[in-house]
Amino acid sequence: MLADLVFLNGQVITVDENNRIVEAVAVKGNQIVAVGSNNEMNSWIGDQTETIDLQGKSLLPGFIDSHLHLSAYGIDKLGISCKAPHIQSLQDIFDDVREKASGLPAGKWVRAWGFNETKIAEQRYPTREELDRISTEHPIIIIRACNHISVVNSKALEILSLHKDTPNPKGGMIERNGEGELTGRLIETAHFQIAKEVAYSEEEMSHALSLASLDYVAAGITSIHDAGCNDSDSFRVMHQAVRNGLVKVRIYAMVCSLDSPEQFLESMIAAGMATGVGDDRFKIGPAKLFTDGSSSGPTIATRKPYTSNSEDFGILYYTQEELNRRLGEAHRKGFQITAHAQGDRAIEMVLNCIEAALQEYPRQDARPRIEHAGISEPDLLERMKQLGVVPIPNPAFFCEYGEGYVHNYGERVNHMYPLRDFFECGIVAAIGSDSPVTDYRPLIGIHSAVNRTSNQGQEIGTNQTVSVLEAIRAYTWNGAYASFDEHRKGSIEVGKLADLVVLNDRILDVAQDKIKDIQVQITMIDGELVYHREKEMITS
Repeated sequence: MLADLVFLNGQVITVDENNRIVEAVAVKGNQIVAVGSNNEMNSWIGDQTETIDLQGKSLLPGFIDSHLHLSAYGIDKLGISCKAPHIQSLQDIFDDVREKASGLPAGKWVRAWGFNETKIAEQRYPTREELDRISTEHPIIIIRACNHISVVNSKALEILSLHKDTPNPKGGMIERNGEGELTGRLIETAHFQIAKEVAYSEEEMSHALSLASLDYVAAGITSIHDAGCNDSDSFRVMHQAVRNGLVKVRIYAMVCSLDSPEQFLESMIAAGMATGVGDDRFKIGPAKLFTDGSSSGPTIATRKPYTSNSEDFGILYYTQEELNRRLGEAHRKGFQITAHAQGDRAIEMVLNCIEAALQEYPRQDARPRIEHAGISEPDLLERMKQLGVVPIPNPAFFCEYGEGYVHNYGERVNHMYPLRDFFECGIVAAIGSDSPVTDYRPLIGIHSAVNRTSNQGQEIGTNQTVSVLEAIRAYTWNGAYASFDEHRKGSIEVGKLADLVVLNDRILDVAQDKIKDIQVQITMIDGELVYHREKEMITS
């Protein structure tokens, strides 16, 4: 049997059990058929075999991003980016919003995303009145980078039926000023519950998903764990986009809807869905709920008050009993279970829930997860190990939000997204970007895991740095393990899916502070070259 394609002369990082580094890989159909030296590939090469000379560059398993939001990232590409280089002040944002509104019919939403009050000159949020001065005919929404907080104008409040007498939802706040009038700021569940009203059409959603997939593939991402859709309809549209070939990346889809998480989860359970239903392209993942807020907000639930505010302990969405009941039912019905938990108080609650679920309904190899697992202090690590929990940390957050973490949490940054502690405890931790909350590129995540410095150069908990190989494993094999797929992908071994990525340099040899500058050269999914940097996107 001859191979369809052979990679030669590379730094092939297999991420196998022994972390072998070899020279060459052969691919037949959608599988890896040989791994080894250049000479060992001779028997696989025939007249019809394509060969690619890697010229010493790194070949890795395709990156697996274990926590991101495909639809949210795609949708954001249709709106106004507050992360654009020219955005330096509120006025810059207002100018972009005004220009966008001028080209839309009255009543159409104007959406901006990626806002961060700490990155602009005024160091504050926009006000409802300022947005009203832009337009009273268009509903306007500006979403914070964490996607847990937004600011809207009066027209949006009118459409959303929010007024001064509207009660705060559980786990959220409709902010009011000293006179009780709405400021336009919606926090946590108050923000999430408006998702359906602000949603794009299905046609726009499909286009957005396609745009997101193109960007992810160009970054070397071959599989994603989608961490929840804006609304339940988005889940269906995402599945259709995969079936129609608009989305190339493989999807492990968490059952979580931001606008109605409990109802969506209950409907999926009632329909007989469970983790693992699907195929290699689109598969049902864990049942997920939110327990607390945003690490950069800051709104995470902590056991001790914030360093920046002795009165603030963050926001909780559920009581322990509610969390146990909802996720416990999902576990009983066959779901892997997980929860967004950033603060140590929220993490402790999720561990209590997992422990109760496993005691009441024992199941071998349940692999419960915790999304983010932000402040994971030593007592929590021990429980994670005992319960077989797979945490999903986000080291890329340090690049964009590191200074805020030091300000808000003080010495606790030494236990934030603690990859070193996870690995030394024998815990399998898989990295997620949480895109679009921060940069989706895995090489940025690997860079941050290895260096733990902010974009401004501040060190944040460097006691938790890991080696390049450890970071690569957390972005490949560990990601496959988090979705029960370690026997199908996540490493370069014979019989596994041909999901591969070629870099333009030798990642094990470049200076560690230059990892972020490495580029993806080629991305292969299922044996198909879907991206080549020199030829741009390959769409066949």
